[in-house]
Amino acid sequence: MSFTHIGLLCSGGDAPGMNCAIRAVVRTAIYNNMKVTGIKRGYAGLLRGEFQAMNLSSVGNIIQRGGTILQTSRCPEWHKPEYRAKAVEIMKHQGIEALVVIGGDGSFNGAKSLWDEHKFPVIGIPGTIDNDISGTEYTIGFDTAVQTGIEAVDRIRDTAHSHARTFLVEVMGRNSSAIALKVGVCTGAENVLLPHEKVVHQKLADDIQRGVARGKESSIIIVAEGPTAGRSYDIQNVLKDMFHINAHVAILGHIQRGGSPTSNDRFIASQMGNQAVQSLIDDKFPMVTVVRDGKVLMAPLDECTTKADHNFIEYQKLAEILSI
Repeated sequence: MSFTHIGLLCSGGDAPGMNCAIRAVVRTAIYNNMKVTGIKRGYAGLLRGEFQAMNLSSVGNIIQRGGTILQTSRCPEWHKPEYRAKAVEIMKHQGIEALVVIGGDGSFNGAKSLWDEHKFPVIGIPGTIDNDISGTEYTIGFDTAVQTGIEAVDRIRDTAHSHARTFLVEVMGRNSSAIALKVGVCTGAENVLLPHEKVVHQKLADDIQRGVARGKESSIIIVAEGPTAGRSYDIQNVLKDMFHINAHVAILGHIQRGGSPTSNDRFIASQMGNQAVQSLIDDKFPMVTVVRDGKVLMAPLDECTTKADHNFIEYQKLAEILSI
């Protein structure tokens, strides 16, 4: 099958490096004499017919920009089969023959339904700071989010030391441990509290007090946010009420989602965008661009449609050992 016209959208949460992938998809497609239509605001924009013709100028000077020039959104209507059927009709009416989706596991499930129900060709590019998609060791945006977290903690540690304070620094990642573990190891945090583990407040207090006994004047505790942001405040209250430890809370929040992508995110996203188009040229779909053993490859879409906390969880013991 020879494609002449492909669609491109971002879905779910934004991630630094998405623009690099967009740029690579558009330029690789044009290099291969293919037309590209950008779809604004994800699946919701697709249903509303928010299309934008993409050319070389459309993706000029975007490689260093965070977020996504196509914008993104969530689309509850997509869960209904009749809306997915409508989306296929809309794309066919526009002459779009295949769709490239940049996003997370939910976005990939949305793309999978187009293939399963209508055999509409789809390719996925994993973009989420959480680094929590099955089938791949890396997702676009993770490195930038970690670097932002590291820089924030380094600054917080300066003031923590100056005032001899304990800080609970909450990082994003929902049910993924990846950001918390990497930020924790790279900043020398005294503890890393993961989303899937119950907080043992007594151990946490003992660790803080042990540090004080040997002359430490400050402590940094990295807290993975879990399903709901703000769990650090509950921990703060317990430490104060039960152990008389006054801890300060710093929730990094969406600052980790923005900003200029790191070189690693730029390079991997550029490879992924290129290979996504090449996979369509090679008639290999439905597929997802993945990182395995440090290389960008293609994998079946079925392998990449669930959340998985497999990346970096092996470093939990390292974080524990180095925090003593």
